Amino acid sequence: GVVFVCGSLCAGAYWHTTPEKFFIEACDEGADAVLAIDRVSNEMTLTGKKDVPPSAVTKPICGIMGTIRLVAGMYLIVITRKRNVGSLLGHAVWKAVDFDVVSYKKTVLHLSEIQSQENKTFLSMINNVLTTDGFYFCTDFDLTHTLQRLANTSPDFQEMSLFERADQRFVWNGNLLRELAGQPELHKFAIPVVHGFIVMKPCRINGKIFEWILISRRSCFRAGVRYYVRGIDSEGHAANFVETEQIVLYEGAKASFVQTRGSMPFYWSQRPNLKYKPKPIISKTMSHLDGFQRHFDSQLLIYGKQTILNLVNQKGSEKPLEQAFAKMVTGMNNGMLNYIAFDFHKECSHMRWDRLQILVDTVAETQDEYNYFMVNSEGKTVAQQRGVFRSNCMDCLDRTNVIQSLLARRSLQSQLQRMGVLNVGQRIEEQAEFEKIYKNAWADNANACAVQYAGTGALKTDFTRTGKRTRWGLLMDGWNSMIRYYKNNFSDGVRQDSIDLFLGNFAVDESDGPTPLRVQKDWKFLTLPIIMLVAFSMCIVCLLMAGDTWTETLAYVMFWGAASAITATIILFNGQDFVDAPKLVHKEKMD
Repeated sequence: GVVFVCGSLCAGAYWHTTPEKFFIEACDEGADAVLAIDRVSNEMTLTGKKDVPPSAVTKPICGIMGTIRLVAGMYLIVITRKRNVGSLLGHAVWKAVDFDVVSYKKTVLHLSEIQSQENKTFLSMINNVLTTDGFYFCTDFDLTHTLQRLANTSPDFQEMSLFERADQRFVWNGNLLRELAGQPELHKFAIPVVHGFIVMKPCRINGKIFEWILISRRSCFRAGVRYYVRGIDSEGHAANFVETEQIVLYEGAKASFVQTRGSMPFYWSQRPNLKYKPKPIISKTMSHLDGFQRHFDSQLLIYGKQTILNLVNQKGSEKPLEQAFAKMVTGMNNGMLNYIAFDFHKECSHMRWDRLQILVDTVAETQDEYNYFMVNSEGKTVAQQRGVFRSNCMDCLDRTNVIQSLLARRSLQSQLQRMGVLNVGQRIEEQAEFEKIYKNAWADNANACAVQYAGTGALKTDFTRTGKRTRWGLLMDGWNSMIRYYKNNFSDGVRQDSIDLFLGNFAVDESDGPTPLRVQKDWKFLTLPIIMLVAFSMCIVCLLMAGDTWTETLAYVMFWGAASAITATIILFNGQDFVDAPKLVHKEKMD
């Protein structure tokens, strides 16, 4: 059974503000619990409604995201608006839509001009993360765990607060809830928030109505943006790690199929340097097998057997990565690990997307062996999932999502037949109405993950949506690639810093010392691009306003052309210094 934690924040809590304190009330019928935060001492205590002074200013809120220290002192982050996504086994699931970041201190007069500026920058960083789409929460159900993990728990687990029993990999506000975490009596106010994507759709096949759900949970370990976070860290956490669970509910029966994606788990990097595709570099100094072993030890423990689907190119700059990955799996020599390399771009070149079926057929036997989790309408567990497919490409976005949607469909085919929704011999592909819902939801999943990691929508979603690669799709991919290029080179440093600040990988300390934001760029950053632009414009001007003789025009054009070419070369050569790099956390520099 599910134990409801009394006093948790639900449909409509209120918070009251006085100059001295914040009061946040729990909203269960008859619950009297109120969280009081002292705005001067930062102390948090549990009180009752009678302690809220009538003079307090009252506003409705949907929950607390947590607290964080910036230059000006402590801030409280509250969820001010939410949207209902649907109901999971009778529990309302919400998407957090708007937030408020409120200072404990009433003024910033105690700050110097520079500190005040820095505080503003940090605030905008926090907002930068909060405005990234994809934060979800549930006040009386555990969104961080798969159905199978929840089914295999102990009675003690059921007694714990949602915050204590959550899977820490997926609690995005874990750092923000640190203050609350230390005081168990306040846990009822600590609602875990996951980041990723959730869609829930009532669907109909053969007149039978079932609920189809897709949940992607993004790991908050080694989180960040595409080119600054690749590979793994020393703990074995992989970049862009996402657990995706597809759930079907029908007349009391439930089934779930879980897959994972994550960066290739060894030490490699691909720092932006103004080139369209920076060359990936495998570290020569780190002991790869160490981190690799750590990564898979924990994966095998959580998920059971693993089949790795490596979809990168087996030629060009991606080839050494594929070779390194294959070599390490062999080196680890573990029967639970199975490695398959499938050159997605080569196999599907010239829009031959039907060839993906080759991969699906290759792993079909393994997929049947891994099975899925299923509970019948009597509540009896009839199947457990004994392994997962861990897919990756370079970014674990576009190619990965396409493959995951195909494997998930194959699993669903079997589940719906077993539940009696599909008749013998019927294929999901033939159910036009459902197919449309299915494909669009998986494409939306790709988009959400891509916006969170690469800064723009996913590529190749036209295939996921329609099952065909279209000319318009190619055009949109071009546009998205261009925006990705700009963001990866000129705004991702700030995005990386924002994520590190939000997740507590960087903490603003209380001393009045300068923060790393004050790094000044040296002269060449401004001068070289300006020289290049001037030279290039002069070159165009000379072309348009021809001199008296063509030799004179040619001489001018050649001079300015050469000047712009030389500065452009210097800039590209020092590309890494010109991009917007993270300043807060020293990410592993790899040589």
